[in-house]
Amino acid sequence: MSPTDAVSLAFPVFFQGLALGLGLIVAIGAQNAFVLRQGLRREHVGSVVLFCAVADAALIAAGVLGMAQALGQHPGLARALALAGALFLAAYGWQALRRARQAHRLQAADGAGSLGRGAAVAQAAAFTLLNPHVYLDTVLLVGSIGAQQPPALRGWFIAGASGASLSWFALLGFGARWLAPWFARPRAWQVLDGLIGATMFVLSALLVRHALVDS
Repeated sequence: MSPTDAVSLAFPVFFQGLALGLGLIVAIGAQNAFVLRQGLRREHVGSVVLFCAVADAALIAAGVLGMAQALGQHPGLARALALAGALFLAAYGWQALRRARQAHRLQAADGAGSLGRGAAVAQAAAFTLLNPHVYLDTVLLVGSIGAQQPPALRGWFIAGASGASLSWFALLGFGARWLAPWFARPRAWQVLDGLIGATMFVLSALLVRHALVDS
């Protein structure tokens, strides 16, 4: 791949990583609720946001680079993982569309009193690293999809997916007081889930096309 080709393909790969990252991270869950809580209380928001974003970036990079090495040693596994990832994304998109038909909201995690910086980061670590879904999402799913990219473009994919985490957590933490009323509206989450569902179906189709073209 020439440098010109790499530059022309960098943005689509970056956007694919960004869209995938946002689709997976924007959901009602304990981690997002905790970040929202810290934002509303204005307690160590920067430390909590930074930890969550860096942890996601590290897991994403480890997943992409580790899966790339594994797929390099077992080329036949690449197509199987691409098709499995496409199936997972389609199922995830279907679940998001089903959620879009229901009313739900995001509320800040409960917790009395203020937290010290160490305690806040420790709780963020627990919500992030003790959740088994984070490894399925970042290491296995994002890793296997990112590993399908040409070596020269994997860094762009990692940057896009990691940028999604950083942008979301920063928005959630620092914009908490403005976003909290919006997140409390079921209709807002229905619209958001609808967009996520559509995005996941598009990414699934692209992954199937990638698997079939390269087979």
